Amino acid sequence: MPDTALLVIDMQRALLKDAHDGEACLGTVAELADRARAAGVPVVYLRQRFDQVPAEWLEVHPTLTPRPRDIVLDKDSADSFLGTALGEVLAGLAVHRLVVTGYASDYCVDSTSRSALSHGYDLVLVADGHTTTERTAGAQPTAAQIVAHNNEIFSVIQYAGRSVTVAPAAEIRFDASRAT
Repeated sequence: MPDTALLVIDMQRALLKDAHDGEACLGTVAELADRARAAGVPVVYLRQRFDQVPAEWLEVHPTLTPRPRDIVLDKDSADSFLGTALGEVLAGLAVHRLVVTGYASDYCVDSTSRSALSHGYDLVLVADGHTTTERTAGAQPTAAQIVAHNNEIFSVIQYAGRSVTVAPAAEIRFDASRAT
């Protein structure tokens, strides 16, 4: 059984509507999910709940439609561990390493990544597998800068006893001989 799981955070139709480089990110995450499944690695989808949004807009984007063996959990906060069964699900699967993708780099991806480290997981942040909302013209920082900033922060952040890696999807391996 693999010790790794792929997290797909908040890749929902309503949220991705104005995402920076959204189509490219969707393609990257879809390809990564297919590779994870082929290697027997669980794919875990997290979905943000909102009261004022039609239910169909909260579904996972059609490019990433969960497959029958995938796990789908709903959440109410930026931290995917808070108030969800994520920790229990991962423990039941004997997971020790999380490959993190999703939306929004500066909120849910960041919060979940830090929480994963605090919960004892090794972390791989997919450098080209997370995005955030495109900002209005002239706004600083730009969405591209936010994505780059998160990649930089996680490439140098340290958590005692934890491994933290930032890598593009093309370098991520799910097999036992993995380097990343």
